[in-house]
Amino acid sequence: MATTDRQATTLALAHALSAAERGLAVIPLSRTKLPALRSPHRDEPDPAGPRCHGECGRFGHGVYDASTDPPRIRELFAAAPWATGYGIACGLPPYHLIGVDLDTKSGTDSSTALRELALRHLFTIPETVVVRTPSGGRHLWLTGPPDIVVPNSAGRLAPGIDIRGAGGYLVGPGSRTEHGVYTTAPGTTHLTPAPCPPSLLRLLVPPLRPPHPAPIPASPAPGDHGRGLVQFVLSAHEGQRNTRLFWAACRAYENGIGPALVDPLTEAALNTGLSEREARATIASAARMTGHQP
Repeated sequence: MATTDRQATTLALAHALSAAERGLAVIPLSRTKLPALRSPHRDEPDPAGPRCHGECGRFGHGVYDASTDPPRIRELFAAAPWATGYGIACGLPPYHLIGVDLDTKSGTDSSTALRELALRHLFTIPETVVVRTPSGGRHLWLTGPPDIVVPNSAGRLAPGIDIRGAGGYLVGPGSRTEHGVYTTAPGTTHLTPAPCPPSLLRLLVPPLRPPHPAPIPASPAPGDHGRGLVQFVLSAHEGQRNTRLFWAACRAYENGIGPALVDPLTEAALNTGLSEREARATIASAARMTGHQP
């Protein structure tokens, strides 16, 4: 390995360990910004059941390898001596990180698009950690509630704006890629990730698909809109349940039927496999986000 590569790997490990001290779970990345370790299951046939997320005990499961444990991080980098950067897993405690990626390569003005969204939906981006990309883009680090799952998306919020949420990762500052080095923007190094504005958070957890008819376990509040929201929750699959429940509860409170739908939404969530405690906590979070007291 060339001396410059060894230096880049050493620096990447140092930056990754520093991030871990702040509670950020990390993985080694290659110069292409992809996880440095290949899947140990790459030559195996597609599994009939759920994919392995590290249960096999080997490295190579991407963001599911992410850790804040220094010995494990050193093991990850020792297994990938070609790594020149590190990724920070989003959606994990304590920060439940949400990354707003303002791209410049798409030919759109993503910063202006974000400002227009903020004006239209009445939110302000708080002072927070900002990471500059080699191409001139920016990553804004925000935190989310522990009971809300923010999905990854590309260009859905606005052209040139990608979102890194649960199951995604951000390239950490100090990482060296084939296009250059990621750096923390001046004046933001000392900051901690700021809470995501409620109005922006609601934009990040939209319905994943239109609701489909489903049996209703209990009589919902009167009105077609209430029935539709309950059905929307009922049709959630694993991995969508909290997100759908949060979105439906937000819409219910915004339309003045939140209190009447608490019990029907809770029962619908129980029917999908959530616990009553999880369901009521998510509905209470939606109430707070929309300016109502649960």
